[in-house]
Amino acid sequence: MAAAAVRSLSSAGGRRLLLLCGRRRAGEEGALCGERWRGRQALTRPAWRPTRTLWVTSAVRSADQKPSPPFSDAPPLDTAEELGTAPPRYTDQGGDESEGYESEEQLQQRILSAALTYVPEYGWSAEAIAEGAKSLDLSSAAAGMFENGGSELVLHFVSLCNKNLAELLEQEHKLVQVGSAERKQTAQFLRDALEARLRMIVPYIERWPQGMGILLLPTNLPSSLALLTAMVDDIWHYASDQSTDVSWYTRRAVLAGIYNTTELVMMQDKSPDFEDTWNFLDNRISEAMTMGDTVKQVTATGEAVIQGLMGAAVTLKNLTGLNQRR
Repeated sequence: MAAAAVRSLSSAGGRRLLLLCGRRRAGEEGALCGERWRGRQALTRPAWRPTRTLWVTSAVRSADQKPSPPFSDAPPLDTAEELGTAPPRYTDQGGDESEGYESEEQLQQRILSAALTYVPEYGWSAEAIAEGAKSLDLSSAAAGMFENGGSELVLHFVSLCNKNLAELLEQEHKLVQVGSAERKQTAQFLRDALEARLRMIVPYIERWPQGMGILLLPTNLPSSLALLTAMVDDIWHYASDQSTDVSWYTRRAVLAGIYNTTELVMMQDKSPDFEDTWNFLDNRISEAMTMGDTVKQVTATGEAVIQGLMGAAVTLKNLTGLNQRR
């Protein structure tokens, strides 16, 4: 019933009502006129409120901490708007820019971003989305906007991590261009990029076996592979890869295989600050760089991808309730 009601509120007016229905009506708290007046005044406020930009972090989350940003500086306003976390804007017929209108897609992105804070407690689930909606002063029924809540939340998280990584690599690239930093050797660049991306999972490491299981579902696998491909393509792009032959494909496939296998190692790693994981990553990168563009590498590429994707299912069974990081 709740899900059907939310879907019916697809118009701008319906979304405004959805935003208002999660707020407590001051008039219901008592019979005082002042309280009733404040309740009526609340209805005249804009249908949006400033929200927090939620990011993933490179630090290990303690038991009483929520995920914090992976970068030291907050994103600029235009970046926040692209992520759907800043107050939406639109231009009216007179050409004047206004704030207060929000599309359904923008609202969904805001809810999913807010829900990431509650994943450590509720997992990749509709419950986390409902809590995220409540944190934005929306009714928990807003979770009904998502047909596959857990799947949409995990895919949103992976997409957001990829975007954060691309921004980080672009910043490093600009520093090299202006002479403020030295260009890294390819092996070191690839290693650092993969570690930065993997560290974004750390705040959710206890729940990541569930997240990986969702990503490997047949219905989600095409989207998961597309996001993985986009990530490794960005990394090679900023590594200044100029290849135009078959090595273009093999390099990306090898890097994807390294990422997947390292991710599996990370979920079982109990060493301080995941030291064993980074040592494993170092070895895999070194092996890949010494192979060269040969037939041997092409064969190893296929094995790496298969091991990373298909072997994950077996590993996840061992992790779920049996061998999770403690």
